[in-house]
Amino acid sequence: MNRKEELKQQFKEIKTEAGVYQIKNIKNNKILIESTKNLKTINGKKFQLKAGSHFNKQLQKDWNEYGEDAFVFEVLEVLKKKETGYFDEADELKKLEQKWLEELQPYGERGYN
Repeated sequence: MNRKEELKQQFKEIKTEAGVYQIKNIKNNKILIESTKNLKTINGKKFQLKAGSHFNKQLQKDWNEYGEDAFVFEVLEVLKKKETGYFDEADELKKLEQKWLEELQPYGERGYN
């Protein structure tokens, strides 16, 4: 197997974790709750904020005002995948996100959702 094929195979074998995370502003305690099929993409959100291109305009405004050091990225919960039987990852992820939205209520003055 050549090197390119080896790398492709390694990439296919990498396990991704789905879950819910928050971006928290430690200056004003506002949070954004989101879910993702791959928790490793959180770094992409940080990149978007650094580039000034995050979809959430209020979060972006606060990032620009307070700076990167005012924000913490935290995984709230990893989705536990069912090993046997039918498992709808997208649906279960949506339910998990909803649970955290109900618990933390990141709306209005409390958040960016």
